[in-house]
Amino acid sequence: MSAGYLVLPGPWGPIHVAAAARADGPPAIVALELLTPTESFVASLEGRLRIPVVPAAEADLDIAGLLARARSELESYLRGERPAFSLPIDLVGLSDWDRRVLAGVASIPYGTVTSYGRLARLIGKPGAARAVGGAVGRNPVGVLIPCHRVVAGDGSLGGYGGDWWGSREQLLGVKRGLLGIEAVAIPASSFFG
Repeated sequence: MSAGYLVLPGPWGPIHVAAAARADGPPAIVALELLTPTESFVASLEGRLRIPVVPAAEADLDIAGLLARARSELESYLRGERPAFSLPIDLVGLSDWDRRVLAGVASIPYGTVTSYGRLARLIGKPGAARAVGGAVGRNPVGVLIPCHRVVAGDGSLGGYGGDWWGSREQLLGVKRGLLGIEAVAIPASSFFG
């Protein structure tokens, strides 16, 4: 198995994206992080995947091709021209709970938000807002699975980025910016779900 990554310039700092080969099909995106230093991104990913991770230019052609597609789709999204992504995603290494929560996050439409509590109810676990928040914070493919669309119950931003680099204010600035691309005003006054 092999994996590759690329670094895109983003409005808030570097965007790291990685793709890996899969035994049961074509490669898929396995990570997307904002603000993380490259060395830390690669080290964390190699620890999770247990394989070497190389720059896109050194990756096999299928992985390099998928990363080129990811670049194009992300750049289009950041310009406000793409409401959805068509990239294959592999949530390798995540628990069933995290996958269930992230499936709920993936169902939140472009330009809308929901709260952690509403997301818990949406996935059939009312009262599990705090556990939902933990799973949202572990999202390995932020933006592609739009965890920025999950806000606090009072409509304020809540948190963003889980273990990502940057201060709380920097990360909330990224979340605010992503919601701005989708024309979502904060504090939010209406919720999905």
